Amino acid sequence: MKCPSCGFEYYYEEDGFFVCSACQYKWQETEEEEKFVLDANGNKLFDGDDVIVIKDLKVKGSSQPLKQGTKVTNIKIVDGDQNIDCRIQGFGNMSLKSEFLKKA
Repeated sequence: MKCPSCGFEYYYEEDGFFVCSACQYKWQETEEEEKFVLDANGNKLFDGDDVIVIKDLKVKGSSQPLKQGTKVTNIKIVDGDQNIDCRIQGFGNMSLKSEFLKKA
């Protein structure tokens, strides 16, 4: 399990909550089924995973494409056609389709 806020893997328990060692975020474990999507190779992607872009992608509002091989860290799974939310250095917050990504 990783911190839902920052994705850090080390945490401790305090007063019935889990507390992230890095950012001090507190959360409770829920019985919800964890959401996942499949990448271009059929691997399951979960919140907090790192992925790599498998082809050049045009970016609206930018003159340069998102290049093949770009590593994206700490993704978030969302509902919809573009099912990955992330932050990419030089581009900012983006939504991507999992079919253009592979697990790092």
